[in-house]
Amino acid sequence: MSAFELLPRRATYAAGDSVAIEVRGAAGPGEVILRRLGDEVLRVAYTGGDSIVLAWLPVGTYGVELVTEAASARTAIEVTADARARLRYGFAVDYSPGRDLVGISDTIRRLHLTDIMLYDWAYRHADLLGGGEDYRDALDQPIALRTVRDLVAAAQAAGARALGYAAVYAVGPAEWDDWKHRALLTATGEPYGLGDFLFILDPASPDWLASFTGQLDRSVKEVGFDGFHLDQFGYPKRATVPDGSRVDVADSLRKLIESVRDALPDAQLVFNNVNDFPTWVTAKLRQDAVYIEVWAPTLTLGSLGTLVTRARSVAGEKPISIAAYQEVYDRAQAAASDLATSFTMATLFSHGATQILAGEADRLLVDPYYVRNHVVEPSTAALLKRWYDFLVEHDEILMDPSIVDVTGSYAGDYNDDCDVTFAGLAVSSTADAGTVWRRITSVGERLVVHLINLVGQNDALWDAPRNPPTPVSGILRFRRAGDAMPRVRIADPDAAGRLIDVPVALDGTHATATLPGFGVWQVVVIDFEERVS
Repeated sequence: MSAFELLPRRATYAAGDSVAIEVRGAAGPGEVILRRLGDEVLRVAYTGGDSIVLAWLPVGTYGVELVTEAASARTAIEVTADARARLRYGFAVDYSPGRDLVGISDTIRRLHLTDIMLYDWAYRHADLLGGGEDYRDALDQPIALRTVRDLVAAAQAAGARALGYAAVYAVGPAEWDDWKHRALLTATGEPYGLGDFLFILDPASPDWLASFTGQLDRSVKEVGFDGFHLDQFGYPKRATVPDGSRVDVADSLRKLIESVRDALPDAQLVFNNVNDFPTWVTAKLRQDAVYIEVWAPTLTLGSLGTLVTRARSVAGEKPISIAAYQEVYDRAQAAASDLATSFTMATLFSHGATQILAGEADRLLVDPYYVRNHVVEPSTAALLKRWYDFLVEHDEILMDPSIVDVTGSYAGDYNDDCDVTFAGLAVSSTADAGTVWRRITSVGERLVVHLINLVGQNDALWDAPRNPPTPVSGILRFRRAGDAMPRVRIADPDAAGRLIDVPVALDGTHATATLPGFGVWQVVVIDFEERVS
C-alpha cells in the first residue's frame, strides 16, 4: 500500500485551467509521469510538498503517477471543453447542522464526480422552501438549510455541480387538498400515489407548472443549486384526471421538462427515466443527460448492456448514467459484493455509461431511498478509486458518443476480421455465465475489444454475489490493414490500470497477440499501424 495518495484539486478541469494535484501523506522525492492512453506525454521531477502543479494541459483525459523510491500512487485528470459532456454522479443525504464537509469533498475529487445530487433536501415535495432555515423533511429527517448551502458550495469548490432533488408530480397529504383537482386517477377513480405518503398529479397542469418552476427558480437563487435532479416514480403511464380527460404521462413529462428548461435556461437538468420510461421521449429534450433507474426485468448484465445501447441510440451527445442500486451489499460479504459491483461497472463502462453509486464520505447506494445507504469497507473504497480513475483515464475509448458496437460485423468465421479465443473456454457475444463475453467497438480509426470474464459464474445477474473470477488468457487475431505493423495494448482496472503494449506477431493477412490473464474486465486497443497517440 502506498504511504501517500494523489487527489486532484478539482474533479474536472476546464480548458485553460491550471491543473493541480494534492499529495496527501508522506512522499519522498520522485518523478511525476503523465500519460494519455498509456503513452507518456510528460515527466517531471517531484521534490516534495503537498501539491503537483501541471499548469495548462490540452483538452483530454490523463493518468497521473507519482513514483518514489519507496512507493507509487496514481490518479486521473480530465480537462474538458464541455463540462456537460460527461455525468459521473454522486449523492449527499446528510444536512445536519455543522456536519463535516471534508469527506464528501474528498469523494468528489477522488472519484472525479461531475455532479452531486442533494437527495431529499427540501421541506416538502410540493413546498421546497416552506420550512424556514431549520426543519424536518417529509420522512422526519433533520435539515439545516445552512448545511444545504454549505454542501452546494463544497461541491462547487471541488469541481462538481450541485443538483437539488425535486419530484416532478408528488404532493404530500398536507398539500393534497390544494392539488387533488389535478390528480392522476386509476380506472376505479382512486388517486395514484405511494400509499398515503405521496399522491401523484398531472405534471403538465398549468398551475402546477407555474408553482413547480417558480419554486425551482427560487431554490437556485436562495440555495445556490446548479440545477436539479427531476424525479418521477415510473407510473402511471396513462391515467385520467378528475374532469374525465385522459392523460398520456409521457407527453405530460415532456411538457414539464420543456417548461423547467424555459424557466431555468442555464440549469443542469437530469430527468429520471424510471425503468426506461419514457426515455424515447425525454432523451431528445432540452435536458442534460439520459438517466435511467433500473428495476425488473433489467436484472442481468446483458440486459443492462442492452438498456445502455438503446439509450445511446436516442441520446445524441448526452451522457448516460444508470441508477443500478447494489443491494447485494446488504446480504453478502464485501468481497462477493465488490465483485458484483465490478461486473456492473465493467458492463456499464464498456457500453458507454456511468453508474450513480458513491456519495458522502464513505457511502454506497443499496436502496432507492438514499438515506438508507451502505458504509463502504476499505476494499470497496479502493475498488471504486481504481475503477473511477480507469474510467476517466480511458474516457475517449469508453464514453465518446460516437463509439459504435461492431461485434457482428467483425467477429466470427464469416467475418474473420477480429476475434479472441481462449483455450477450452467459450467466447460469447452475449453475457452468458461460464463464458468470456466479447464485444468489439469502433473508436475512430481504432478497434477496442472488451472482454468480461464470466467463467466460473453461476449466473449473469448484476446484483448478485459473485464468485472470484478464474483468470483467463486469450489469443487476439485480427485482419491487418496493408503492410503496416499494428499495435496492440491492453488495460485492466484491477492490474496496472493503464494501457500497456503487448507483442504482435504477423501471420499473413492477419496479426496475433497473446493477451495476459485477467480477472473481471480487460480492454484491448488495436491500432492498425504502430503509432503514438
